[in-house]
Amino acid sequence: MSRKVVVTGLGIVSALGLGVEQNIHALQNGQTGIAPIKYLQTRLRDQFVLGEVKYSNTELKSNIGIGEDELISRTSLLGILAVQEATNMADLTVDELKTCALVSGTTVGGMDLTEQIADFESEENLHEILNLHPCGDSTEKIASYLGVEGFVTTYSTACSSAANAIMMGARLIKSGRADRVIAGGTDALACFTLNGFNSLLILDSEYCRPFDRSRAGLNLGEGAGFIVLEAEDIAKPNKALAVLSGYANANDAHHQTASSPEGIGASLSMQKAMEVAGLKCADISYINAHGTGTPNNDSSEAKAIRNLFGENHPAFSSTKAFTGHTLGACGGIESVFSIMAIQNQELYAGLNFSEADEDSNIVPIDQYAKSEIKHVLSNSFGFGGNNSSLIFSKI
Repeated sequence: MSRKVVVTGLGIVSALGLGVEQNIHALQNGQTGIAPIKYLQTRLRDQFVLGEVKYSNTELKSNIGIGEDELISRTSLLGILAVQEATNMADLTVDELKTCALVSGTTVGGMDLTEQIADFESEENLHEILNLHPCGDSTEKIASYLGVEGFVTTYSTACSSAANAIMMGARLIKSGRADRVIAGGTDALACFTLNGFNSLLILDSEYCRPFDRSRAGLNLGEGAGFIVLEAEDIAKPNKALAVLSGYANANDAHHQTASSPEGIGASLSMQKAMEVAGLKCADISYINAHGTGTPNNDSSEAKAIRNLFGENHPAFSSTKAFTGHTLGACGGIESVFSIMAIQNQELYAGLNFSEADEDSNIVPIDQYAKSEIKHVLSNSFGFGGNNSSLIFSKI
């Protein structure tokens, strides 16, 4: 059984704002959401800039309608907001929500709460807090709040988590196991991840510069991005925004935290995604690159793009200079950006770029522009060489 999978709803929360409208307005106007640290309680406060969502947990709870005293992770709050927007856009009824599947990607889970426990013996609600730690808790909280009673599962494959969740959603629909799937990812900032990336020496104390010769590392971010996937034959009239036409995952298994220098896994994931979509290299209009701003990642991805597409590669850019690297959520957030690029027929700038590498000699888009967009390739590459690529196509 093979069914066309269409996207009927989008939801997003990032450092650029709450909702699709605020996020796209910032992309169109070149306004980054990366800024000095305000909310994360960290000893590194004065050393780095982050892509923080500009709301406290109390403000997020108020926005959703959750009581201030309710114990819930920031990861869950961000996810609930994004899923709420996506399902509203898709105009799903209460009964349709009940039968939906939910596939969510995350890496942080409830760390924003559990890492604050300093004294295990004196913590009154220790067990309740620790129960929020697993990645699956945020998925369960989203499902509970929205009333989703269908198949629910969590992906945690580092920075490819949300992309793999979306891929799983498409497979559920194509195989006939589900008619509708809410898929994407959510991650909140945590000291654990900030300290961890700092120990790897891949954080930039300044604004990140994806694909630029002077790039020195990434800026971490947080947020959530979800899309509603439906089988075309059951989707409501005039609701389809794009087709999820291709997807693939490939693991180059080169290193625990570094990508293959030659971009082997990245090339394979892009190639396989195009094969699933039945497309050729010349058909791709735009690549939303993984583009973290680290020397290794950008060099690897640039080589993969050149190896696969040659000199006449599609227009490409990384939107992480806007949002920061949102880890397990980036595939969902950038799927929303990719679909809006198709909807609005536009290309988003790669901020802070000035000079290409000598070895890759590849230049991203550095200015917002209107353009004919038919097929967008979105890359999400994780630790261990877990590489995933999605292709969204115009209806």
